[in-house]
Amino acid sequence: MFCSHHFFRCLPLACLIGLLLLLVEVCQAQQATPPLQQDSTLTDTTKQKFDDRVMENLRQMSERKTIMGKLLKAVLVFDRGGEEVYGLDAELIEKEYEKHTYKIVRRIDFMGMKPFGYSVHDTTKAPKNFFEKAGNSLHMRTGRGLIRNKLLFEKDAPLEPLALVESERLLRQTRYILDARIIVNEETTTEDSVDVFVITRDIFSLGGSGSLDPSSGRGRITLRELNFLGQGHQVEGSYRFGITTRPRPWEAAGYYTIENIGRTYITADMAYVDKNFYKEKSVLLRREFFSTNTRYAGALGVNWIEQRIMLAPTSEDTIARYANLGYNQQDVWLGRSFRFKSYNLGYEPRSRLILGLRFTRTDYSIKPSDSFQDNTLVMGSLGYSIRKYYKDRYLFGFGRTEDIPTGTLLSLTTGYEEGDLRDRKYFGASVSMAKYQTDFGYLYGKASYGSFVRDSQWEQGVLQLETLYFTKLSEWGNWKLRQFFWGRGTWGINRNPEELLSINDESGLRGFRSTLLRGSRRVALNYEANLYTPFSLFGFKLATVVFADFAWLSSQSESSPFKGAPYRGYGVGLRFRNEYLSFSTIQFSLSYYPQLPINEEIKAFRIFNTSRPYYDFQDFQFTRPGVADFY
Repeated sequence: MFCSHHFFRCLPLACLIGLLLLLVEVCQAQQATPPLQQDSTLTDTTKQKFDDRVMENLRQMSERKTIMGKLLKAVLVFDRGGEEVYGLDAELIEKEYEKHTYKIVRRIDFMGMKPFGYSVHDTTKAPKNFFEKAGNSLHMRTGRGLIRNKLLFEKDAPLEPLALVESERLLRQTRYILDARIIVNEETTTEDSVDVFVITRDIFSLGGSGSLDPSSGRGRITLRELNFLGQGHQVEGSYRFGITTRPRPWEAAGYYTIENIGRTYITADMAYVDKNFYKEKSVLLRREFFSTNTRYAGALGVNWIEQRIMLAPTSEDTIARYANLGYNQQDVWLGRSFRFKSYNLGYEPRSRLILGLRFTRTDYSIKPSDSFQDNTLVMGSLGYSIRKYYKDRYLFGFGRTEDIPTGTLLSLTTGYEEGDLRDRKYFGASVSMAKYQTDFGYLYGKASYGSFVRDSQWEQGVLQLETLYFTKLSEWGNWKLRQFFWGRGTWGINRNPEELLSINDESGLRGFRSTLLRGSRRVALNYEANLYTPFSLFGFKLATVVFADFAWLSSQSESSPFKGAPYRGYGVGLRFRNEYLSFSTIQFSLSYYPQLPINEEIKAFRIFNTSRPYYDFQDFQFTRPGVADFY
């Protein structure tokens, strides 16, 4: 679907005005509705819920023969009954089927559902209207073999602890699966065997987006297929054209992923990016610690990258200064997980001890300074991980089942870099943990430090602190509220001049864009409140968003980023989400920035749109040994 930039800029304002007019109409409808005749002997003391009153008034308005009535009848869905969801009592997922541990799997049955009109919690539901049926006719259902390859249990084999719930979680985390349930048939279960039923529901995997500015001829088109021919292959391509502010008027990028090749859980990623200031060709084979029971993980990859990096700005600069960087990198790593011995036959301990070894070779073809050297880096890590999962809803989705990771992850990393100019050692440490309770919410915290050491001098060091908290879900009928608090701090220690931090978008202030505002120490605080409404618009559920962002930034010469006043951003937004589509989330936001850099022309008000959540969970799976990130 193609839209002009002017349309995208005006749509949020139009939506806000439309909602205000709609609320006025609802209030007028409430006032105009005559009171019901009450029986003299009976008094109804039950008060109708607010959202029920609103929906009933909207239903009455939709029956009127007016333009507003016809519009409401066309776009609103009034018979959206609440779907009963099981297993969301916030118990540890492992407790659901622990009584079936080590029984023989006698039979596995599969039910694969197309995206529209079906439910994994009520298998009697079916598509009703033309649009649901038409959408399903364009979708190819995920192959049964692809689903079977995700399962951690097999027919005629003992059922290992955690196998059922971990398999269900892995299916839900797959990009082309919307939701999944794995059920034990209790009616046919015996003392030594079980029958298992696997139910999955697909996402409508074909999607895309685009934009066009008729005045300049500038535009963009993106197409993606997350489940090509139902075999799990993921293809995405994008093309930009009509660019007048770059040396070349077009840019292109393509990505291809083959997931879980032959039930080895090895994934192949390929990328080709040809932009004006960034070029990449890369191939990567990877296998992660996808499950608690995974013993081996690793990766093998190679990439060629050319990019333009920003040089350290001075206070007098009014335009940014850049330099070119080009390099080729070969990367290989291997990890091994060891489980602790358990003397309880029906219990699988979640804790693991992990060892990792990584080898990286980097050759620079373009160097902006001597800070970059051809090098060989060998790194080793020792980690301790405890991974647990809970189930909940209305976190990043609009009602679908979501898995909340909790646990602890400790890691120690050491390495040695041999370069053509200098040699140096590396030391790093990281600790993270998270807790979840239904009456409290979710709390996550992380602290990490890493630095190179050369001739007793610590260089390119970074200290990072992070915390994420979201409240429990507050409910008023079909209206639901969840609040998020996110804090991050990054302190660079003796960093290279080309290594700079910003506070743009995900780094600090959402929607904010500055070219010259850079530093080596940053602190960001973010708040967001999401109000989920019972309204549905063309299959897209609606939520309202209110947010406030604060960010402090300082240069390397300053000891603390808190010496100056923080940069701030305040905003409101509308979020539309259709769980069944690959491009599921659309959010339009209006933001205000009261403090701006004095040497840049940046607008205090900005309307912007995004298609991904601002927050995300950090899983507690061990990853490859590496240098601490600084971005």
